[in-house]
Amino acid sequence: QVHLVESGGGSVQAEGSLRLSCEVSGYTYKSECMGWLRQAPGKEREGVASIDSDGTTTYAKSVKGRFTISKDDAKDILYLQMNNLKPEDTAMYYCAADLKYAGFCDERPEIFTDWGQGTQVTVSS
Repeated sequence: QVHLVESGGGSVQAEGSLRLSCEVSGYTYKSECMGWLRQAPGKEREGVASIDSDGTTTYAKSVKGRFTISKDDAKDILYLQMNNLKPEDTAMYYCAADLKYAGFCDERPEIFTDWGQGTQVTVSS
């Protein structure tokens, strides 16, 4: 089991930036695959980005070129730098971990076994 705590959400105008953080603790072994998911009101949870133990990243098409996922293994913190935000990025953002790891890592929600409570991001036009 792993404990994930997100922070850094807030309200921002379109074209603005935010950086989300996720503190990871309580694990018995490090997850090989970490990611960010999001869920807007009335919509299904969708994948945003993933990063594996080698630092290889994947992104949803809707955020590619605007968002950057990264991690600090020494501090056990996962980040999501979000630039050029759009109103359609408004959602609850969740940090996620895959504790089963079947040998592949990408941003699809079904890959992840654990996630945090989320942090709200609101982008106004």
